[in-house]
Amino acid sequence: MRRVVITGVGLVSVLGVSRDQVANALYNGVSGIVAEPQRLEQGFRSPLTGRIDGFDGARHLTRKQRKSMPDFAIQAHAATLDALNQAGLAPEDLRSDRYGLVFGNDSTVQSVVDQQAALLEAGCTSGMGSGHVFRCMNSTITMNLNVLFGNTGPSWTVSAACASGAYAIGQAADQIRLGRLDSVVCGAAQELNWPSVCSFDGLGAFSVRTPAVEASRPFDKSRDGLVPSGGAAALLLEDYDTARKRNAPILAEVLGFGCSADGETLSVPSRTGLARAMRMALAEGGLNTADVDVVNAHATSTPQGDAAEAANLRAVFGSGCPDVMALKSLTGHELWMSGAAQVAYAVIMAQAGFTAATINYEGPDEDTAGIPVLVRRREQPPRVVLSNAAGFGGSNASIALRLG
Repeated sequence: MRRVVITGVGLVSVLGVSRDQVANALYNGVSGIVAEPQRLEQGFRSPLTGRIDGFDGARHLTRKQRKSMPDFAIQAHAATLDALNQAGLAPEDLRSDRYGLVFGNDSTVQSVVDQQAALLEAGCTSGMGSGHVFRCMNSTITMNLNVLFGNTGPSWTVSAACASGAYAIGQAADQIRLGRLDSVVCGAAQELNWPSVCSFDGLGAFSVRTPAVEASRPFDKSRDGLVPSGGAAALLLEDYDTARKRNAPILAEVLGFGCSADGETLSVPSRTGLARAMRMALAEGGLNTADVDVVNAHATSTPQGDAAEAANLRAVFGSGCPDVMALKSLTGHELWMSGAAQVAYAVIMAQAGFTAATINYEGPDEDTAGIPVLVRRREQPPRVVLSNAAGFGGSNASIALRLG
């Protein structure tokens, strides 16, 4: 089996639109969560959301190119360009059968709303314009990147709810490990708008706590729900020998990937499914639990979700659980994007030489007791990380990484 390394990462995030901005926010514990009062006027219970500032979607794309792309696909394109740049590659390097594209995505709600509005305005389908069909497809990211970069290798989209981004990385790594591809651009994106999350709010899943920056509080005794967020994350995965041959920066190694399904309920995570995925990732990476120095928790700040992850962590690590960082305290829940974003955040931390703290954690409840939540920033980088993701329908994924 071939070794798989990460040679570039890019992000368009509520923490920043460059690696330096993201590193600064992670280091200083700066939240990307705000309140949008108009959501209350629209009938939401919660006004809270992540917000991306300073992103210029027209910077690298013409108006004609953007016509077929929703906002999150444009963000994925920008994140991919940043990842390629860090890796020392140009977009034209992707014009090869040995390069692939794999992204996670599980909705295009705003595009569907816009399509309906265009039909009502035009009065007939022939007057709607030609871009809607491409914006509305779940594979909109990979199909657009395919054309923009001229990629001739395999390309597909992964839909596994909030584990989509982690699945994309795991599947990309498998393609390289098996020798089918030499390099894969992978990642995920999440649309950031109110239509895509109103039904979540209707389920009572969102925090209503104020002020906004204190609302997302994973594992904390007073957590009351998640905060929706979004953006895009991209990573370049390569075969180790290929990367070494071209003197690429080796930022991290993907040691193992595990995935599972709960097979129980649509919305309530089980106390065993994520543990199976973690054990699979450790086994594939040839790791013992004692080798892990940080767990990058899924930890969305929901009462049931955090309780389930705590139970899964205890099942795997027993009383020897390593430090647990819960980055959604800063970002909110980036949903489909989150599994990929958390890996990118870990790589950025390792390169900058620190491990980020979890904010808003004041103490556990009885379900999260015994989980060593990292509440003070460490001035040392994470080295061996287990990064978790889980989603509706019982989707679970875990990625074992060696950083630096």
